[in-house]
Amino acid sequence: MPGTRYPLEVQPLIPQRLARLTELAADLLYSWNRSIRALFVRLDPRLWEQCGRNPKLMLRRVAQSRLDEAAADPLFLEEYQRALSIYDTYHAVRLSSKRTDIDPRTDLVAYFCAEFGLHESLQIYSGGLGILAGDHCKAASDLGLPFVAVGLLYRQGYFTQTIDAQGNQIVGTAPALLADLPVTPVCDHEGHELRVSVTLPGGLVALKVWRVAAGRIRLYLLDSDVPENTSADRGITCQLYGGDRDTRLRQEIVLGIGGVRALRALGLAPTVWHINEGHPAFQIIERIRELTTQGQDFDSAMEVVAAGTVFTTHTPVPAGHDIFDQELFGRYLEPYVADLGITLDELKSLGSSPISQGGFNMTAFALRASRLHNGVSRIHGGVASRMEAYVWPQIPWMENPVGYVTNGVHVATFLAHEWSSLFDVRFGSEWRNKLTEADYWARIDTIPDHSYWSVHQSLKGAMLEAVQKRVTRQHRRNGAGEGVIRRLTRQLEPDAKTPLVIGFARRFATYKRAGLLFEDPKRLARLLNDPDRPVLLLFAGKAHPHDHPGQNLIRLIHEFSRSPEFEGKVILIEGYDLALARRLVTGVDVWLNTPEYPLEASGTSGQKAAINGVVNLSVLDGWWGEGYAGDNGWGICPHKGPIDNDQRTREESAEVLDILEQQVVPLYFNAAEHGYSRSWIAMSKAAMRRAMPVFNAERMVLEYARDYYRKAAGHARQLAADEAAGGRALARWKRQVSSAWSGVRLERGQDIPEAVKVGESLHLTVLVHGNGLRPDDLIVECLFESSDDLAHV
Repeated sequence: MPGTRYPLEVQPLIPQRLARLTELAADLLYSWNRSIRALFVRLDPRLWEQCGRNPKLMLRRVAQSRLDEAAADPLFLEEYQRALSIYDTYHAVRLSSKRTDIDPRTDLVAYFCAEFGLHESLQIYSGGLGILAGDHCKAASDLGLPFVAVGLLYRQGYFTQTIDAQGNQIVGTAPALLADLPVTPVCDHEGHELRVSVTLPGGLVALKVWRVAAGRIRLYLLDSDVPENTSADRGITCQLYGGDRDTRLRQEIVLGIGGVRALRALGLAPTVWHINEGHPAFQIIERIRELTTQGQDFDSAMEVVAAGTVFTTHTPVPAGHDIFDQELFGRYLEPYVADLGITLDELKSLGSSPISQGGFNMTAFALRASRLHNGVSRIHGGVASRMEAYVWPQIPWMENPVGYVTNGVHVATFLAHEWSSLFDVRFGSEWRNKLTEADYWARIDTIPDHSYWSVHQSLKGAMLEAVQKRVTRQHRRNGAGEGVIRRLTRQLEPDAKTPLVIGFARRFATYKRAGLLFEDPKRLARLLNDPDRPVLLLFAGKAHPHDHPGQNLIRLIHEFSRSPEFEGKVILIEGYDLALARRLVTGVDVWLNTPEYPLEASGTSGQKAAINGVVNLSVLDGWWGEGYAGDNGWGICPHKGPIDNDQRTREESAEVLDILEQQVVPLYFNAAEHGYSRSWIAMSKAAMRRAMPVFNAERMVLEYARDYYRKAAGHARQLAADEAAGGRALARWKRQVSSAWSGVRLERGQDIPEAVKVGESLHLTVLVHGNGLRPDDLIVECLFESSDDLAHV
């Protein structure tokens, strides 16, 4: 009789001399420390790639013989000891709080986000928001900021993407085995796995707490997939942005309310609470509930909680803000209202907005229940001020308290190893401590052009090779013959004439306009098919499974890529992830970004490209509105005024093609006798020189610490002192002003002259009827108008 087969994994034994490999594999410091990653690559380069660059998984699969060889190899042991020294030194050094103005003895920042993109070995991110959150955590670690992060452990991550022969995006899932992830269950003092719970309509939902080590900081992830929950509740944290609105609401309750309870169970007492986008905003409700159950009234508790809360909004697109139906919201939040001391309708009113159509707007709630708020670029800060002006209807939008902190990228993660090595040779290792010093980076111009070009060409060659492998696998799976594959990848061949490579990689949302170049396909075809000046377009990105217009864009790019005039010239790459992003932002020549203005909040992919010397060609939106300086790339001026979107798209498409045809291509191929264009290298150096000290995550986190976290901690401490006496006094004052405001009147105390001479003073007398308010409660402003604007005196 045939026997029954059972799977059995034979795992290697880590030699004692290499015992700390398991420790290195469990700390995401490897995601930005090349010395640690290099150990695993050296063990087995092929297996490293097969394991998705996941050290923990690799240690389960590497051959015992290879580990034994490494343990006896003096060169490997030398690298191993060097990596351990770097690792131990990083953890042992306690950095001064002077740089951040946040004292670890008294303060702690809790950073909540729905997704974290630290590394592809932990698939709990979908795109820009998650990568930004991951970079924020890494910079906080590097700066020694007292900092914890809170998120959800998605067993299926986001979704995997393949593209079929017709250009359809095929959505898949890749459930993770917990044994493969760099996560550790948190245990209580008795050694039992830590659990917290939240109340949902079906009853209590238990949440397991996992810890992720990322250098000096810790990320805590909540997981509902535990045996004591129902099957429906176990699925709450299954997939990022998966399911319907009901699932989304359940996830956000788990993240916000469950996240606060997890930190309390861990014995942590944050003094600053940073809400990154609206998804975690329910943490505010839990923090207010903690105070109201201790005897404070809702208004006083709200003031104390709001004082310590920082809220960052990331999207200028109305559809990007979570809005929950009133009935759904009421059903889920009603269990918490009783402890708050207000009615459900009063709670709902805190989430009202002009775009919510009666629903509960998480952004509106987060703004009303925080005192420090920001967008993620100078332009986006203004857009957010306009969008959310309804929160402060009494004042002009430009005076409301929405500021901005322009995003930055983590240099150690996204700067190519080849550039790091060149900097080490030219500048010594001190450059790593000079990331925010603009004057220091002027020395990039001292790098010889031939050395600089050699590094870029090496990165470009590696990128083209990696893309060729991906695209070849993609077409073979879709049934293409070898002749067709050769035709479609001919520009990627090592012996092909090196083309100018333009990269476009981001989420396929319609406002990002991936199809802008194809408004005039005949002109684009002429540009791409010049045999003396070949140009290659690389496209990559995902569309949300429910975003059908976005998926149509993918089909559009696919159809153009298979038409005769674009075959081999336009390449669509499936499966966009962090690994592919790192390849593209370091290897292409031009980074193309064509959003509909002003809908690009920041656009950090362009920053990643710029620090690697890749030249940006972008609409002057998001960060590029601040970063463009004329010598470091090209800016596409948004076409404003009374024109419809179709006309604007056509005009901006023509402008992009003009810039490509008349400036980009001629500059790149102006090689002369050097074999490369010195003018191009000058622009590439300017891109790197200008981006490096300004658009990095260290500058970003320092700005948050000095301008937001410090203020939040101090204000919250002031209002919470003496059993929240300050909070109660502020709440009383606001109630008094609100009650009296309708009766406040102003009267002119004298006639106003029709004219004054230049240099003369104008004296005005205003009679104020305060309706019970004190003079200290009021400020009188005089507004004067010119024919063009309105100013304040």
